Amino acid sequence: MATDATAGHRSLTFLRIAVALQTSAIFFQAVTAGVLLSSSHGEVLHSAGARVMYAASMLYVLAAVLAWRPGGGSPRPILYASGFLVVASVQVVLGIAHVPSLHVPLGVLMFGLSVVALAVGGRGASSSVSRSGRA
Repeated sequence: MATDATAGHRSLTFLRIAVALQTSAIFFQAVTAGVLLSSSHGEVLHSAGARVMYAASMLYVLAAVLAWRPGGGSPRPILYASGFLVVASVQVVLGIAHVPSLHVPLGVLMFGLSVVALAVGGRGASSSVSRSGRA
């Protein structure tokens, strides 16, 4: 039982780190979007940041699955992470298609949602672990 609680705690920590990485990557994208408007190096930075942000979104899905398995709690964080990956995919397509009228507001929405996920910090998953008697 102690091993299950330790695995659950590690998974939640991994989930929090994944969300923090995703939030940081999206913030970096906002910064490089500003640089993109004023410098020739902005496009390279924004493009590299897009790849990191997308990888961070995939990592968030993986972390949500790993946080769900040990505790047997609600799969809701997986739904949130998967939804975020879909929104990130749309964001990448809009960026490649050069549709700033949708790309910019969607980026702001993504940052806000990621900050909310970071603030919540897996509370729902941790409470389901403690309710199951494994914490």
